[in-house]
Amino acid sequence: MYNLRMQQIREALAKALKNVDVSVADHDIHLEHTDDLSHGDYATNAALSYAKQLKMNPKELAERLAAEVRGIEGVANVEVAGPGFINFTLTPAYLAEVLEIGRTHGEKWGSGVSLKGEQILVEYTSPNLFKPLHIGNLIGNIIGESVSRLFEFGGADVKRINYPSDIGLPVAKCVWGLQKTGGDPHVIAALGDAYRAGNAAYEADAKGEIDAINKALYEDSDSKLTALREAGIKTSRKHLDALCKKLGTKFDLEFFESETGPIGKEIVEKHGDVFEKSDGATIYKGEKVGLHTRVFVNSAGLPTYEAKDLGNFKLKRKEYPKWDRSYIVVGVEQKEYLKVVFAAIKEVFPEAKEKVLEHIANGFLTLTTGKMSSRMGNVITGESLINDLTEVARGHAADSRADDKEKLAQEVAVAAIKFQILKGGTSKDIIFDRERALSVEGDSGPYLQYTHARTHAIMEKAKEAGIKAKYDASIAPSDLARLLYRFPEIVLHAQEELEPHIVANYLITVASAFNSWYAQEQILDGTDAAAHKVALTDIVRLTLKNGLWLLGIPAPEKL
Repeated sequence: MYNLRMQQIREALAKALKNVDVSVADHDIHLEHTDDLSHGDYATNAALSYAKQLKMNPKELAERLAAEVRGIEGVANVEVAGPGFINFTLTPAYLAEVLEIGRTHGEKWGSGVSLKGEQILVEYTSPNLFKPLHIGNLIGNIIGESVSRLFEFGGADVKRINYPSDIGLPVAKCVWGLQKTGGDPHVIAALGDAYRAGNAAYEADAKGEIDAINKALYEDSDSKLTALREAGIKTSRKHLDALCKKLGTKFDLEFFESETGPIGKEIVEKHGDVFEKSDGATIYKGEKVGLHTRVFVNSAGLPTYEAKDLGNFKLKRKEYPKWDRSYIVVGVEQKEYLKVVFAAIKEVFPEAKEKVLEHIANGFLTLTTGKMSSRMGNVITGESLINDLTEVARGHAADSRADDKEKLAQEVAVAAIKFQILKGGTSKDIIFDRERALSVEGDSGPYLQYTHARTHAIMEKAKEAGIKAKYDASIAPSDLARLLYRFPEIVLHAQEELEPHIVANYLITVASAFNSWYAQEQILDGTDAAAHKVALTDIVRLTLKNGLWLLGIPAPEKL
């Protein structure tokens, strides 16, 4: 959309390397944005990578490559640096052109078409019902929503899928606990207490009782047990829906394990060529594909999580037969499990072999006292965390210019939580720091919101003063402008890597650069340069707004 130069530079380098008898695909050439803008806009180590193969001095090869790639439209300078790096600096006119086009694209600034025509399924959140959702459960939701938005920004048709667990041993444990404790299934906290009681009892002396409850729930053979289960489902769903609404997530499709279990069991039973009997159970021998064996139907004749995932896949496939990619966002501890499930799926559904079927792993969230566990009871629920942070944020909102201060407080709380989770890699563990998360300084969601609100206020004042934004190519581009140019390429990189943190960290860099620039500049100074500075402020505003949207974080105009 923006005719960005990264691909053109890669193609030119590939051609230059071919001229010295190195055959390499352009996408395999390492080209990156410079960390230090004094070194230009792009840098490559191509000469260092291929010099040994050619038996050449890296710097000599770099000089030769640089000579051949000079003259790319929009590139002002190509220089060799250090032992053989090649740096590229863009022309002011080209930077101005891209940023001005970006301003006119508004909410589409940064988007692309690399994924146009693809249908991508993203399954995330998928909690165990019958227990409160703790902050750890939010990780998958937050990552899944952001990845979905990254795909959408690339032009893909994204389908969001939720797959809650509403039957099985955890549910049976909770139902047992409700019976023993007399807990109210209409109270979410009571479900958590009941689950912990049932889990402890199962590991002690109540395994037989709870297994019997589990079987009865599957068979729907005990009306009292079924009533407790249904009441718990209703309570859990109410709280899940409220939480998803606060987080800005709306699913296109929802399946339950109670639906997928019978379907999965039927698939297993029909495919004796894929599964085999073992000690009364039905298993998939993963060793035949370098994995491990897992049970798909247990000795009691009940479908396991594995079989349910087969049923889930069949339902997704039926609903979206034209899917191209399917991702499941869930904890890193499920990595080996999903490898086996995916292998079984590809044997049962051969068309899956030709498509993308992948796991996006998320790490664990820990407290300063250690990992949270619903079994141990040291849980911060998602709702309580949001409510806690909202209460603190109300203090900040009280003095704001926002018309709806309560809404603002909730938006700040959501930003604090989401950014804290997204700023690291998806599979990395997270230590949640409340004070840092809520800070309006440094690497935090509220800091980005604050900076966005500042740019909006400047644009309002410019409008009142009658100053129309106009980017001036004759003015030497600031480091801020050169950072802003990178936004569409940053988004594309995040899409390719499935890593929202690439966008998150870029936004912090932009916000910091803008606030430093703002501290040194009088934007509405009445000079001819004011229109240029207003235009630069406007593209900062759009970059922050669109970038925050990609992270699933609200961008309030007043803070």
